[in-house]
Order: sequence, then C-alpha cells, then structure tokens
Amino acid sequence: MKIMHVGLIVSDLKVAAQFYEQLLGLSPVERPQLGFDGLWYGLEGGQQIHLMLLDNPYAGCEKPAHGGRDNHLAMQVDDVDGIRARLDAAGIAVTVSKSGR
Repeated sequence: MKIMHVGLIVSDLKVAAQFYEQLLGLSPVERPQLGFDGLWYGLEGGQQIHLMLLDNPYAGCEKPAHGGRDNHLAMQVDDVDGIRARLDAAGIAVTVSKSGR
C-alpha cells in the first residue's frame, strides 16, 4: 500500500501554482473536470498533490500549537538547503516542527 495523492484546499490557485511550480519545481499533470478549479502535480513514484480551490471547511477553527498535529504535507527532497534558500529568497516563512523535521 502507498499514498496515491494528497488533497490540499487553497484559497488562491494562482499563488499556490507559483509556489509549487516556481519554488518547488513541480509541473502540473492532466486533471479531469471535477466541477471546481484545481491543479494536480505529479511526484516521483507516481504520487500526486491535488490543489483544490474550495471553501475552507476549517475556517474559524483554532489551530493547535505547532507540533505536527495539524493537517500537513511532508515532502522529501534531495537538496533541502537549496529549497530552503529559494523559499527564503521568496519571503516564504519556513517552520520546523517540535520533532525537528
């Protein structure tokens, strides 16, 4: 068994696309018409990230203290320092969970 895809709700598809494409270097893959806007990205091993432009069902919910116990996506990369430098240069805040990952 393996993970097929991770679905993430986004509030701005254009901004999300810039993040995944320009900063992380991912390319969109074909996506069927699903009745709402979104983008799919293919990863090594056949997994995908699905971005969905939908209303946030968690709006107004209090988030727990950062410790990895909330919704999240973890990605393994070959050059973490290079990715971190690109995120820093773009002014995107990076946090580390209590476990150090």
